Amino acid sequence: MSANVQLGIAQAIGAASTWGLKHVFHRPAANFPGKAGLYADPHLIADLRPRIRDGVVAVVGTNGKTTVTNLVADALEAGGKRVVCNRTGANLDSGVATALMHGKGAEWGVFECDELWLARIAPQLQPDYVVLLNLFRDQLDRTGEIALIQDSIADALSACPEATLVYNADDPLCQAIAERAGNARIPFGIAEDMGLSQNTVSDTGMCQRCDAQLDYAWRQYGQLGNYTCPQCGFSRSNPAYAASDIRTSSNGTQLVLRGGAVDLRLYESFSGTYMVYNVLAAYAATDLCDVPFVAFEHAVHEFDPQNGRLQRYEIDGTDVLLNLAKNPTGFNQNLKIVMSDRGPKAVAFYINDKEADGHDVSWLWDVDFQELAAADNLVAFAGGIRRNDMQVRLKHAGIEARLVNGARDFLEKARAANPHATCYLIANYTALPAVKAELDELNETGGTLGSALRVATDCGHGESHPLGNAAAIDAKLKIVHLYPTLLNLYGDGGNVTVLANRARWRGMSVEVERVDLGQDIDLSDADIVFLGGGPDREQRIASRELLAQAGALRNYVEDDGVLLAICGGYQILGREWIMDGQSVPGLGIIGIVTKRADGNAHNRLVGNIALQSALANMPVIGYENHAGRTYLDAACKPFGRVAGKRGHGNNDFDGADGVLYRNVVGTYLHGPLLAKNPEIADYLIERALERQAAKAGIPAPPLPPLDDAVERAANAFMRDKLGL
Repeated sequence: MSANVQLGIAQAIGAASTWGLKHVFHRPAANFPGKAGLYADPHLIADLRPRIRDGVVAVVGTNGKTTVTNLVADALEAGGKRVVCNRTGANLDSGVATALMHGKGAEWGVFECDELWLARIAPQLQPDYVVLLNLFRDQLDRTGEIALIQDSIADALSACPEATLVYNADDPLCQAIAERAGNARIPFGIAEDMGLSQNTVSDTGMCQRCDAQLDYAWRQYGQLGNYTCPQCGFSRSNPAYAASDIRTSSNGTQLVLRGGAVDLRLYESFSGTYMVYNVLAAYAATDLCDVPFVAFEHAVHEFDPQNGRLQRYEIDGTDVLLNLAKNPTGFNQNLKIVMSDRGPKAVAFYINDKEADGHDVSWLWDVDFQELAAADNLVAFAGGIRRNDMQVRLKHAGIEARLVNGARDFLEKARAANPHATCYLIANYTALPAVKAELDELNETGGTLGSALRVATDCGHGESHPLGNAAAIDAKLKIVHLYPTLLNLYGDGGNVTVLANRARWRGMSVEVERVDLGQDIDLSDADIVFLGGGPDREQRIASRELLAQAGALRNYVEDDGVLLAICGGYQILGREWIMDGQSVPGLGIIGIVTKRADGNAHNRLVGNIALQSALANMPVIGYENHAGRTYLDAACKPFGRVAGKRGHGNNDFDGADGVLYRNVVGTYLHGPLLAKNPEIADYLIERALERQAAKAGIPAPPLPPLDDAVERAANAFMRDKLGL
C-alpha cells in the first residue's frame, strides 16, 4: 500500500472518529482520531508535518508543559499567526497526530510532548525548537528513574539534529542533557536568589558528570538553582534568557524578562515560583519565533486557559482556587501558595492512582505537608481514589483530615468549619477533570452550598494518637537514618517518620540522627537503623560509603540491633547485589544474593502487593518496583509470603518477599512500608525496647495501643483492590 493511500485512509478514519466523538458521544476528540490514524499510517505525524509552514515548537518536561504550550500558542496567535496545538495536554503521539489532523493551513505548530514519548514523536515531527522545562521525579512505576528519561530525551534530540534545544539551565538534570546534545543550545534561568525556603526532598544534589556533591550559590526549589561541581566544574550555563527583579505577593508577581530585543517588565496575577519559570520559558520560545514582545505581553496578561491550572472561582460567596499537582515538587509549590494566604483557609487534596497518575502513591511522603501544620487557621480534607493514603500521610504530618467525596462535599464541609475560609482544591492528573467539572457546574448554575447544619458528618477517624487509659512509656529511642539525601527514591524516608511518630505518641523521647555523605557511621547507641533505596547514581555513591564502614553495621546487626532495609538497602546487605546493571560484592551481613533478571535488563517487577507475614495479623500492604531478583540461603526466612495472585516479591519463582534475620527486616515493599502496616512499625519498636531492657537487665515495657483506624482503612482499601 502506497504512502499516499495510507495517509488518505488515516485522514478518513480521523475525520469519521472526530465527528462521532463530538456529535454522537459528546466527548472531546483529543486522542482517539490520531490513535486510529496511526494504526492506518504509522508515519502519520511525518506525513502531516508539511501542513505547518513556518515552524514547530515541542515542549517537554515534568511540570508546566500544558501551561507553557498554551502560552506559546496564545502569543503566536496574538502576533497574527495561525497555530495548531494540542492545548488539552494530550501529549502522546496520538494527541500530536490528532492536533495535526485537525489543523489545516497553520503557520506554526506548538505541541506538548510526554517526556518518554518525545523519542517517538520528535523524529517524525522534526521540531525547530525543543523547549525543555525541568525534570522531577514523577510516575516512577511507568517512567523509571530520571536517568532513563534523560536518555530518552537525548535520543530524541539526536534524531532531530536541526532542532534548537531551549532548556532550563537552573536544572542540573536538564543541563546534563544539553551537554550531551549535539544540537544548538539556548539556556534560560532565574538570575537571582529569590530567598525561598527549601523543601526536604530534592531530586538530585549530585554532579551529573562525576557524582560529587554540587555546591549551590542559591537554590530556588527542588534541584533548581545556581550550582557548580567543586570537583569537575560541571555548572549552570549562563542564561541567554533570564528573569530578574522578581517580587511576589498574595496579589501577584512582578518580574523583568531579559534576553530578547527589549527587557520586558510584567506584573501579573499568577502565583508561585514555578510560574516564573513557565513565563520565562514561553518568553524565550516566542522570542526565538519572532513574536513581537507586545503580543507576548498581551498573551500573558490575558492567559486564562480554564483548564484547572490555577483556575479561580467564586461559588456562593466562597473564593476557590483549583490547581494541578502530580508529584512532590508540584505539590510543594502548591503548599507555598496555600501558606502565603494569611487568612482562614481550607484545602482538599484529591489523589487518584490510575494509569496516567502512576499506580504508586509513595511519592506523597516526599511532600512537605508538615508545613500546613504550622497554620492555626487551616482545615484539611482528603479525596480521590487514594483518599485513605492521603489521610494517613496528613496524619503523620500532624494534620487531622476529613474524607470528602468531591468538590461540593468539600466546599460544604469547609464552609461548616469556617464560612470565611478560602478554599483550595489540589488534584493530581486524573482527579482534576472530575473536580473541575463539579466546580464548573456549581459556577455556571449559581449553585448554593449547604449550611453548616447539613454537614455534621464524621471526619473519618478519631483523635490522631490517643493512649486511652494506658500509661505513657518513659523511654528514649534513637533512630539512625543512613544517607537520607541519597537513598529515598520511593518516599522511603516516611518509614522513619512513622517510627518516630508512633514512639512519640506513646510518650517516648525520640532522636532521629541523619548520617549523610562523608560522615562516619556510629551505631553504638542506636536503637533502630533505617536504610532505603535510591536511583543508580545515588545508590552507587552510598554503597561506597557503606562498604568502607561495613564493620559498624555488621557489629550492630550481630548485637541484635534493629534494622529496616528497603529495596536497594535490602539488596546491599547480601553477599552480592546489582549496581549499574552489574553484579558487585555486597556487605555480606545476611545470606542473600541479588542477580539480574534473565533476558531484558529492563524487566522489572512492579505493582501493588500484599504479604502474609508472621509479624502481623493484617496482610502487609506495599508496592514493589525492582529489577533485581533476590535469592535467600536455605537457612534464611522470608519477611512474608505473597498473598493473592498479584505481586512477586524477591524473584519470579519463590512467592516470597524480603528476609528476616535476627532483628533485621529486609523487603522490597515501598509505600512506605510502615504507613499502612502499623503492626510492623510496632514490631520494630518493641524489638528495640526489648534490646534496651535486656542490656539494662529489666523487663521491657509493653506498647500501649494507638488508634490505627486511619491506617487500617488504607490497608483495607488496598486489600480490597487486590481482591483479598
